Amino acid sequence: MLNRLSRRKLCLIADDSVVIRNAARSMLTDLRFRTAEAENGLQALSHCLRNRPDAILLDHTMPYLDGLGVMEELRTRKAGAGPKIIFCTANRDAAHIARAIDAGAHEYLIKPFDRNILVSKLAKLGLTA
Repeated sequence: MLNRLSRRKLCLIADDSVVIRNAARSMLTDLRFRTAEAENGLQALSHCLRNRPDAILLDHTMPYLDGLGVMEELRTRKAGAGPKIIFCTANRDAAHIARAIDAGAHEYLIKPFDRNILVSKLAKLGLTA
């Protein structure tokens, strides 16, 4: 059982909203992902450097270091080259999303999002549990 669990992909949910973290955790757990959580950008960065998640659901607006800052820091470090980053934002502005993609996001989600949209984005990135 432990070997089966350890092979499951790890997704970091980085969002300052406990409601979003809970909803995302529920969806990802149903999709057979292991999850970890961070409630601010500094925690997210620290977790990524220590644990190297397969994927990150990364909120744009967080305390201490925003999502763009987390991506910029990750991209300057060897450990940050691996995770697929799905940038999460409530802002529908195309320029805002383009800045996230330029900073290193592989995909984006407009909040609030549902399970079907999350599944679609994960599949597009080749992330299956």
